[in-house]
Amino acid sequence: MPASRRLLVRILHLWGRWTRGVTLGVRAVVIDADGAVLLLRHTYVPGWHLPGGAVDPGETAEAAILRELQEEAAILATAPRLHGLLLNLNLAARDHVAVYVVEQFEQGQPQVPNREIAEIGFFPASGLPPGTTPATRRRLAEVREGLPAPAHW
Repeated sequence: MPASRRLLVRILHLWGRWTRGVTLGVRAVVIDADGAVLLLRHTYVPGWHLPGGAVDPGETAEAAILRELQEEAAILATAPRLHGLLLNLNLAARDHVAVYVVEQFEQGQPQVPNREIAEIGFFPASGLPPGTTPATRRRLAEVREGLPAPAHW
């Protein structure tokens, strides 16, 4: 990723820090019938991540993850289960992420690549793509092993 884009992402995070008291994001561990997990690669940050995004004002975390899955991967999910609410100290001391597990869904045809998403795909747990972020690997291991979510991202 070009240095100018990394700088822009950092500036946007800092702006959010100054303009909001607490930030809330959502991520989903989407598991298909074969046990493969959905990962995506953004255009603006390196690595493979769980799908998700920000909770909009007036929106519940569950509504946000359902919206984000539809927008990013054309997934219509039902019955998301909350895995945990984690404090993400990587960006700010006020950033929280609600992680959901989704095992019931229908997938349409995602419009990828686009301005936000470079690639998406389902990957077996034993064959995650190179560049899968450490936090993504930790969330997947927790869900796979039935462990509770930790306090921190």
